[in-house]
Amino acid sequence: MTQSTPGATGRPKTRARSLALAGLSLGFGIVQLDVTIVNTALGSIATSLGGGVSELQWVVSTYIITFAALILTAGALGDRIGAKRVFMAGFAIFTAASLACALAPTSATLIAARAVQGLGAAILVPNSLALLNHAYPDDKERGRAVGIWAAGASLALTAGPLVGGGLIALVGWRSIFLVNLPIGLVGLMLTWRYAAETARSAQRELDLPGQAAAIGALGCLAGAIIEGGALGWGNPWVLAGFAGFVVLAALFVTQERRVLQPMLPLALFGHRLFSLTALVGLLVNAAFYGLIFVLSLYFQQVNGYSPFATGLAFLPMMGVVLPANLLAARATERFGACAVIAAGAVIAGLGSVALLGVERDTSYWMMVAQLLAIGAGLGLLVPPLTSTLLGSVEKSRSGVAAGVLNATRQTGSVLGVALFGSLLGQAENFTRGLREALIIATALLLASALAIMLGGRWPTRTILASSGRNV
Repeated sequence: MTQSTPGATGRPKTRARSLALAGLSLGFGIVQLDVTIVNTALGSIATSLGGGVSELQWVVSTYIITFAALILTAGALGDRIGAKRVFMAGFAIFTAASLACALAPTSATLIAARAVQGLGAAILVPNSLALLNHAYPDDKERGRAVGIWAAGASLALTAGPLVGGGLIALVGWRSIFLVNLPIGLVGLMLTWRYAAETARSAQRELDLPGQAAAIGALGCLAGAIIEGGALGWGNPWVLAGFAGFVVLAALFVTQERRVLQPMLPLALFGHRLFSLTALVGLLVNAAFYGLIFVLSLYFQQVNGYSPFATGLAFLPMMGVVLPANLLAARATERFGACAVIAAGAVIAGLGSVALLGVERDTSYWMMVAQLLAIGAGLGLLVPPLTSTLLGSVEKSRSGVAAGVLNATRQTGSVLGVALFGSLLGQAENFTRGLREALIIATALLLASALAIMLGGRWPTRTILASSGRNV
């Protein structure tokens, strides 16, 4: 009788898990790729489909609005009917919406398709983490798997502007959406064949009234800020948007207090550390992604860069994010999470304020150091920010906490693009609007550093418990 060697039966299982992890990483990576790749196409989209700054803001913001508003419900849906099933549906939705974006004949059609893409993204992110957590029960193995999952997303974020610029130069702006099709099909195949389904929790309820109020409130706020730049802040439609936000936000809070299984457990914000890190995530993303939007337009519409040259221009900022992520873990062990988060925000803030002298036709090489500082600051603060937020709550609620952090960060991205873009619409010239955006970004980043340092007098054991996690 033939005796199998030790570990022989483990190799197929290890291979299957690795291939499943590849599929999950593609799901997170494609979401991050789309966050940055579209910015390189803004000038080409405006030329092809028409429209001004506000239409371009909607192309970017609609995706992030649905992403931010639906991510918590998408995670709950995965708990209820199985994360694998929901994750695959998200991949299919994202891929089909990408095809619709590529074929869009008008800016309105493109904006609608981007909203559906955001729905797919909201489904992919929380359920990829749920499947990963299910596949790797061992803490050390799960830590390594999460590292691979996050590294893939960082690479996608870095490659987005460069890949987008190259595709637009060779094929045209529609190709930046078509590239999602093969990624989506491969991700679907790997997940279907190798990922294990999670247990279903039939008692997990969906907070649909809260969900409706959340997406309505965020949409009203973003719309009012975007159109305020184009129509003027006293326009009746703009004022109605702000009023709608106030009413819907109040309804959302009331619903979350009343329902037994809220979409957003408000009790979490009773933890000072949780509230602070969520706030910092919102402020930092508003500054960072708002700047990406306005700098994309500066490079393309003011200085006449091609999409490929714009992608190259963003390479230093995006390329330094991953090395800074890796440095953050060691820095956190040595100096503590609060100090590293604050340092990252200050470095990014200094990079922003150092760009204030930018003019039309400013040499790109005079901006490289500042762009490096902004990217390095973001890369340095995100890992300890994430791990500290997760360490502020019980392990049983870490999934909800991660969802809240993603939702608040994406909300910050929406508000940053909306606010900074509106400054371009109101300013007498583009560079004045850009400077105003840089001043606000600097203020947001320095406020983040101040908040985390002044509010960071929580027990040391909380930070120590979280410093080993890097998501």
